[in-house]
Amino acid sequence: MKNTTTLTFTMTAFATLENHKHVFFTLFFFLYIVTIFLNLLLISTIHQCKQLHQPMNIFACMLCFNEIYGSSALLLPVMSILLSKTHAISVNACLAQVFFLHTFAASELCILALMSYDRYVAICFPLHYHTIMTPSRIYKLIAVVGLYPFVVFSSYFSLTLRLSFCGKFIPKLYCVNMELVKNACSNASLISIVGLGLVVLFLFPQLIMIIFSYAQIIRVCKKLSKDSQVLALKTCVPHLCSVLNYSIASLFEIVQTRFDMSYVAIEARIFLSMYFAIIPPVTNPLLYGLGTYLVRVQIIKLCVKYKLLSLKFAKRIIPTETFTVSKQ
Repeated sequence: MKNTTTLTFTMTAFATLENHKHVFFTLFFFLYIVTIFLNLLLISTIHQCKQLHQPMNIFACMLCFNEIYGSSALLLPVMSILLSKTHAISVNACLAQVFFLHTFAASELCILALMSYDRYVAICFPLHYHTIMTPSRIYKLIAVVGLYPFVVFSSYFSLTLRLSFCGKFIPKLYCVNMELVKNACSNASLISIVGLGLVVLFLFPQLIMIIFSYAQIIRVCKKLSKDSQVLALKTCVPHLCSVLNYSIASLFEIVQTRFDMSYVAIEARIFLSMYFAIIPPVTNPLLYGLGTYLVRVQIIKLCVKYKLLSLKFAKRIIPTETFTVSKQ
């Protein structure tokens, strides 16, 4: 019997949301708007204030751009399919979403690894920080971290692009590479094997950098006074929270992929499956914005300037003298 090439996939997970699709659409739309607002707010704040043009804040802007990229790749198609009658997505659109989501996830860890290197240099070599983190080196690091996930994943993804698809169903709210492979007309075991190598390239170098950086930071902090230890570790808190958040998201994805989750409520499974692209994009700009004093002050000033906050309320949050500082 001749195989028939599939032109569209049916996303079967959407059937469980049918009775409450308008509620879920509203929730996803709200999350998307909040994500865009928070990330653009942090980017614009750092851009407008020269005092904040430091490597860590520049890397935080990279993270924010990536959050917008990933959130858009997930939520925009999900909202579109949610309101459709057929819950179908074209093969080309599915392939595009696979590329966007996988490069988003890979870029996230690469940026977090870069940020850990920045903290390592700042705390372990404070007197040489600006000598090491020169503008030239920063540009090179940004270029490597920005291109690496796309180049590596594109090489792997080219194998998927060669496939023809005979299956018609994807049991998720969004497309992922392995679900596409399962729908292939031919045996695609090679892609699964190469995929394991891809995991090594996307996980181990970055995890080694993060673990090494914090091992060195802890070693140096042991030699400092208590006050210096608190001050040094305080600058690492937003980054550590981001790494923890990413780890939780990865754990959720692994658990759902490897274990039977049918006994878990469908709402919980939906949340777990989308955690990686809806929670970090909201929490990360909060961590690097409100969690960093200088950034927090500038954000509050911007909110006062554009009348999003009253001056009286702002003065309760930050010292009054900060409003006497000349505009950046």
